[in-house]
Amino acid sequence: MRASLNCDMGEGFGLYRMGDDQGMIPLIDVANVACGFHGSDPDHMRATVRLAKAHGVKVGAHPSLPDLQGFGRREMKMGREELANCMLYQVGALVGFLRAEGMVLNHIKPHGSLYGMAARQEEVAHAVCDVADIYGVPLFGMIGTLHERVYAERGHKFVAEYYCDLDYAPGGALIVTREHEAKDPEEMAARCLRAIREGQGTANDGSTFPTRCETICVHSDTPNAIDIARAVRAAVSEETV
Repeated sequence: MRASLNCDMGEGFGLYRMGDDQGMIPLIDVANVACGFHGSDPDHMRATVRLAKAHGVKVGAHPSLPDLQGFGRREMKMGREELANCMLYQVGALVGFLRAEGMVLNHIKPHGSLYGMAARQEEVAHAVCDVADIYGVPLFGMIGTLHERVYAERGHKFVAEYYCDLDYAPGGALIVTREHEAKDPEEMAARCLRAIREGQGTANDGSTFPTRCETICVHSDTPNAIDIARAVRAAVSEETV
């Protein structure tokens, strides 16, 4: 099957808006919906689920560290059980809204620093799996990290993700910044094609690294996210993985 396109969505809070969800939703296959701890609130969560349903887009949970002010992009030191409870609380809330709209949970993908911590710290990766055990859904993550090893060892389906709007360091480590910069849409589309066709990611120094691309992520808070998503969608729509 071709690589899907996913986007982190529903990340506004109260009267504040983050990203153009209305413009993005027709371009994607899967929405990673914020669950209240880095962005979103009950009204935003329900509205985002309804938006996804109207466009035939699948919905996964995007739980975060409890860091609303830092948008979930600051690391915290938390034990495995506390982290698992933190995520379970968030995923459970989203599942309630999904059930209210006659939808099911598609996957779980940790947000921001929690995603990066799960790639490097076994206890965090296991905490993610503790939550996935309850819902029995796939987990999105990066190859060559604890995402791939621990999730598979725990018996969960692992979906390999490639980012079309973030930089990678030499060797393939993802560079997570507090604020995202605009990227050249055509260059990002070309990088995604290289990842799909050749299994090679592109680092910020021009070097390559081994990767696998089953789903491609674009962030709604990237300044030109719509343009990037449109270019990537056009480029990979006929590709297979």
